Amino acid sequence: MMQRLMDKKAIVTGAAQGLGEALVERLAAEGCNVVGWDINLPLMEATAQRVAEATGRRVMAAEVDVTDAAAVRAAVEDAVRQLGGLDIMVCNAGILISGDSLEFDAAKWRKVIDVDLVGYFLCAREAARAMLPRGRGSIIQINSKSGKKGSFKNSAYAAAKFGGIGVTQSLALEFAERGVRVNAVCPGNLLDSPLWVNSLFKQYAANQGITEAEVRQKYIDQVPMKRSCRYEDIANVVVFLASDESSYMTGQAINVTGGQEMR
Repeated sequence: MMQRLMDKKAIVTGAAQGLGEALVERLAAEGCNVVGWDINLPLMEATAQRVAEATGRRVMAAEVDVTDAAAVRAAVEDAVRQLGGLDIMVCNAGILISGDSLEFDAAKWRKVIDVDLVGYFLCAREAARAMLPRGRGSIIQINSKSGKKGSFKNSAYAAAKFGGIGVTQSLALEFAERGVRVNAVCPGNLLDSPLWVNSLFKQYAANQGITEAEVRQKYIDQVPMKRSCRYEDIANVVVFLASDESSYMTGQAINVTGGQEMR
């Protein structure tokens, strides 16, 4: 593999498993030294050790709640000390709680907004605080196709993701002349990820009155390419946005959906 990010310094949030873990693996394979954040520190430490051994890069773990502004600031400062700077911030941490909007618990609705939208803003601004004095850096939000189009019985998540694109565009405008780029990636459904296998198939089957197998087929049928989104599909775009190859791009929300979303 050509290492396009050799000796770059990166933070990935929500990095202990699933997509976040895959992004840590890919960034390290591309030459990055990485700090992975997660609320599950033992799992994050295991992931960091495994990736470090596999790639020969420095991969470290930190326990961070992205909704805690003071904790996020301290964790970025700590990562900058450990890494010797910060070039890339991948804001991947998120939760998804679905449900009938008429019955949706308000506290759960706010929780989705707090993690997926406020948490993204807090992480992005602290990354920018570290990057702006150096006049360079790439902030990347893992958004969703639900940031472009409403999602059935998923009002909180869609609201957070629509808002995330607004944050991405606004920060991009704010930092454009100072060398820090802010972009988003909008994946399609990662049907083989822990989020889907352990949670969403069950949630959607209950919400929609169909079996989990029927849920899976329903979501495959919605994709023109007729397959699930894969981690590597997203990682390819993240590496591009993190690299100088995308140096004239900021404020973008790039669809990685197999043709399902084209706006």
